[in-house]
Amino acid sequence: MKRKYVVVGTGSRAGMYIKALATTYRDSCALVALCDRNQTRMDWYNRRLESEFDHAPVPTYLAGEFNRMIAETQPDTVIVATIDATHHLYITRAMELGCDAITEKPMTVDVEKTRAIFDAIERTGRSLRVTFNYRYAPAYTRLRELVMQGAVGKPLSVDFSWMLDTRHGADYFRRWHREKHNSGGLLVHKATHHFDLVNWWIDSYPSEVFALGDLQFYGRANAEARGERYPYARYTGQPAAQDDPFALFLDQDDQLRALYLDAEAEDGYLRDRNVFGEPITIEDTMAVTARYRNGVILSYCLIAYSPWEGLRVAINGTRGRAELEVQETTAWLKGQPGQPEQDLAASTGAFKRTRLKVYPMFGQPYEVEIPAGEGGHGGADPVLLAQLFAPVPPPDPFNRAASHIDGAASILTGIAANRSIETRQLIRIDDLFALPEKQSEAVQPG
Repeated sequence: MKRKYVVVGTGSRAGMYIKALATTYRDSCALVALCDRNQTRMDWYNRRLESEFDHAPVPTYLAGEFNRMIAETQPDTVIVATIDATHHLYITRAMELGCDAITEKPMTVDVEKTRAIFDAIERTGRSLRVTFNYRYAPAYTRLRELVMQGAVGKPLSVDFSWMLDTRHGADYFRRWHREKHNSGGLLVHKATHHFDLVNWWIDSYPSEVFALGDLQFYGRANAEARGERYPYARYTGQPAAQDDPFALFLDQDDQLRALYLDAEAEDGYLRDRNVFGEPITIEDTMAVTARYRNGVILSYCLIAYSPWEGLRVAINGTRGRAELEVQETTAWLKGQPGQPEQDLAASTGAFKRTRLKVYPMFGQPYEVEIPAGEGGHGGADPVLLAQLFAPVPPPDPFNRAASHIDGAASILTGIAANRSIETRQLIRIDDLFALPEKQSEAVQPG
């Protein structure tokens, strides 16, 4: 018997799940409904099901009809891909109605919503998977394997820098993410990936957090301080924005037009707001220091306006150091000769460059080979989808499946960091939310 799924939230990210259920896993899984506040977006996906995936259209339900959708389609699992601040609503209600849930990251955006999810799981006994696709990327999995094998000994500190480029990074300042009540800011929405990787690599959860952050590049005031003026509220249909390198024109991309521009009349959502406009209530420059339960100290920074995108991370331990550099993309100005445009609605493709090197405490440094990956997020998405939807998921010695506890551990670092930025105080995680004790899954020699 096929396991039945519904997808709630039909923006661009939902496409990964819809395509997988309609094609690769259609013999063991059934997509039985879509739910969104916007009928136009759901209709677009139904047209894709017919024209591209040879799949019959599925019933559609507006957000206020969620209960009726569950009653009529009786899914086993609800996939939640709405804006971050509403994840908890659909996760908890799905569980109350007898369903398991899969949610996009971040699990949610604040402590109260986190508590609501934990309470629902305790009441109902249902399960929640958080889709941390970066765990499944070959480069990050290989680093996890090295730590598990004792290549650096017992981890003592992590130095982690993530750069968002002026295509991808800027896009968070065009969309709903730019208002912190929707997304928790980049320290929750984006850095949940990074904090989760650290938690997973060192097999521990955070205990104390201090952070600084500010809006230093995007926003009207910063542009005006540089002598720049961008008077338009959005980009599409604005002749004055034609030479703006940060402009996104929804009418020049078929998918963006169909999912957002054509859907505006229903819900008023603008996908292409000016990154130098108002309001913007999130930071674009952030630095975080954290201490973990196992004593590891993290130094982390995130910027959202870099010329290239990717990370530099080093894990230092009692036996040496492992360094990973991943360059995902290089941002280029529109119209630059010979450079293709990057589809902002698509997932990041294969990494452009990766380098992993181990420096033993007393020995010769050596390069570590990283397996090639194909598909979204450097090869991570196909592996994640197999773990979610395959009738018999492939073996996973790296324990990449993330629970609600893992989801909470990653966002609590960001939530605590936001609180620290506001108060200029060190924040103890247990004062916000008491995470369960972690059962060690990795052998970490001393």
